[in-house]
Amino acid sequence: MSKFLKKDQITSSWYEIDAKNAVVGRLATIISKIIRGKNKTTYTPHMDDGDFVIVKNIEHIKFTGKKFQNKKYFKHTGHPGGIKETTPEKLHEKKPGEILKLAVKRMLPGGVLGKKQLTKLKIYPGTEHPHSAQNPKVIELNKLNNKNVVRN
Repeated sequence: MSKFLKKDQITSSWYEIDAKNAVVGRLATIISKIIRGKNKTTYTPHMDDGDFVIVKNIEHIKFTGKKFQNKKYFKHTGHPGGIKETTPEKLHEKKPGEILKLAVKRMLPGGVLGKKQLTKLKIYPGTEHPHSAQNPKVIELNKLNNKNVVRN
C-alpha cells in the first residue's frame, strides 16, 4: 500500500533552465515532469507537489526539421467560422514564450490541477529574471545526456 502526500508535507524547490539552442518538445517534457513533481519520490497524482521552473533565453529556442515554418497552431474564437491558425514563426515574433508554454500546457493534466501547475512555469526572454532570491538550482541540458528525469 502506497502512502499519499498530505498538503502540509509539500515542499517546493526552484529550478533554472537556459533554453538557448534547446529543442521545444524535449525541453517541454523535462519541464512538465518537474512541474508535476514526477521527479520526486513523493509524487502524488492528485496533489500539486511540483517545483517551480524558470526558463531564460526563450528567444533562442529551436524546432527540429521545418516545423518552425510548417507547424500550425489552431484556436477557435467560439463564433461560427472563427477558427484561427498561426505558425510558430509568427507566434515567436509576437510572444516568444507562448510556444513553450503551449507545449508544456498540453503535457499537463486538464482542469484545475493543470492550470495551477502551469503557474509554476516562469518564462523570460533574456538572461535576467526576478527570482534570484529563491536560489534556483541550475539544470544544464547538455549534461542530462537525453535523460528526461531530473533527480534531487
